[in-house]
Amino acid sequence: MKLSFGLPLALLAGAIASPLASLGNSTFYNPVLPGWHSDPSCIQVKGTFFCAISTFISFPGIPIYASKDLINWKLVSHVWNRESQLPGVSASTVGQQDGMYAPTIRYRNGEFYVICEYLGLPDGIIGVVFKTRDPFNEKSWSDPVTFKPTNIDPDLFWDDDGKVYSATHGILLQELNLETGELSQPPINIWNGTGGVWPEGPHIHKKDGWYYLLIAEGGTERDHSITIARSRKITGPYEANPSNPILTNRGTDEYFQTVGHGDLFQDTNGKWWGMCLATRTGPEFEVFPMGREAVLFSARWDKGEWPVLDPVRGEMSGWPLPPTSRDVPGDGPFNADPDVYDFPLGKAIPRNLVYWRVPRANAISVTAKGLQIVPSRNNLTGTPESLVTPELTGQKGLAFIGRRQTDTLFTFTTDVSFSPRVVGQEAGVTLFLTQFNHIDLGIVLLAPDASTSKGNAKPQLSLRFRTIGTIESPEPTIIPVPVSWGSGQIRLEIQTANATHYNVAAMPAANPNARIILGTASARLVSGGRGSFVGSLVGAYATCNGAGTGLDCSAGGNAYFKRWRYTGAAQYISATEIVPEL
Repeated sequence: MKLSFGLPLALLAGAIASPLASLGNSTFYNPVLPGWHSDPSCIQVKGTFFCAISTFISFPGIPIYASKDLINWKLVSHVWNRESQLPGVSASTVGQQDGMYAPTIRYRNGEFYVICEYLGLPDGIIGVVFKTRDPFNEKSWSDPVTFKPTNIDPDLFWDDDGKVYSATHGILLQELNLETGELSQPPINIWNGTGGVWPEGPHIHKKDGWYYLLIAEGGTERDHSITIARSRKITGPYEANPSNPILTNRGTDEYFQTVGHGDLFQDTNGKWWGMCLATRTGPEFEVFPMGREAVLFSARWDKGEWPVLDPVRGEMSGWPLPPTSRDVPGDGPFNADPDVYDFPLGKAIPRNLVYWRVPRANAISVTAKGLQIVPSRNNLTGTPESLVTPELTGQKGLAFIGRRQTDTLFTFTTDVSFSPRVVGQEAGVTLFLTQFNHIDLGIVLLAPDASTSKGNAKPQLSLRFRTIGTIESPEPTIIPVPVSWGSGQIRLEIQTANATHYNVAAMPAANPNARIILGTASARLVSGGRGSFVGSLVGAYATCNGAGTGLDCSAGGNAYFKRWRYTGAAQYISATEIVPEL
């Protein structure tokens, strides 16, 4: 089914689902959480659904999305929202895909718990358990109780006798003291899966006298899957479902690939649903700039039987959805909504804008001139993982802020005020996957070209398009800022040319008709590469490209951003279908 009216995907799904739900089933579109939303773990509490998501080294970390209807998801808080909750860990993390891996969210006795693990530290993995009574209040998330696991992807399960267990990759089971972080020793190996690599992402559910163990197998690419086993005792032995895997798209030509790492939960009518990750790429596995996204499916779980999960597709049918509703508390945005941000003084930075690692204090703030970005010495690439120039690695924070690309087709623009004083100072917009994979359009002060200019030539304010990636990059484009544009704000733009390429353009904010396209870049530059676990962010940055000393640039070079606009145009739900139809 394709529609031809201009609504966000979430609203389209709701428009379809409500009438069909009254007839006994519903139709909706995946992904329900488009953009980089990997490893979803979800619950339902008093009619509201909550999901927690992996964030790796981006900050704030572990977003909590809430929904009344399973389609419209509001970003209500981040669990790791203060550097003081885990002081120093971000700056100590070297890898681009380290950080917060695979949270599990659970609810018990009026409290929400999120268990997760932080990877990539010199002393190994840190396990963390956060809790709150109000997930709509970001500041209410606690400092974590920490523990020392040996394996990744922790689950959190309370047994009927009150004992608390955590299962991890392997699959290992340990009791966990939620007050002290103490783990029982030694870990018990309760299941090895069905033979696929990386048995991980475990979730234990107790139902009808059985302990059901849901896991991911096959690695998080094309062989990914969900399998399940059960036992009468939590410690095993576990017997595998003869129909494993119970969910996968491996070995198919489906548009949604990498299906796996999921969680199961019930609605208020007792119907079972699941969320897992998937990648919109098709079997070619070449173009997937949004990375691993969160998809929804129905499940049938009869008494004493194995759960049966609906296969993941772009257009889905399933149980009746709850009535369409955007009546969700909190002040965060819905994931499918556009950005319309002007950054007035006194307003907080919108919750869906995130950083690559914890930023330096006061590096990014709202001022009377708009969103101020104080430049970092390291540019968006810097010298990641370097022991020779640690001050340029970005581990102390990039001067960058962005939001997830949440649509196959979109337009992003922002107006920049920038008066650089020193050669190399730059401000711009970027489509950013990691420090090894990004597409940039900057306003930069460049030294005069010695081969074409006279000795008294002045530095030239220029527009520069350049990329870095793990495939061949297009040649950079540099042109002087046209004199006719004057000294006013410059509007920078990133727009999808189609599902596989981006155009970058610049124009005077006062005269958008003077738009200049600087270049076109393939989405393959920000698909996989050194960022196979993450997805693209689109946003703004400032840098002095290595000038200065220590972490500090020379004086000047602050950039101010206003009229920040992100507008989604359409989503691909298969290789040939888009919604809304254009």
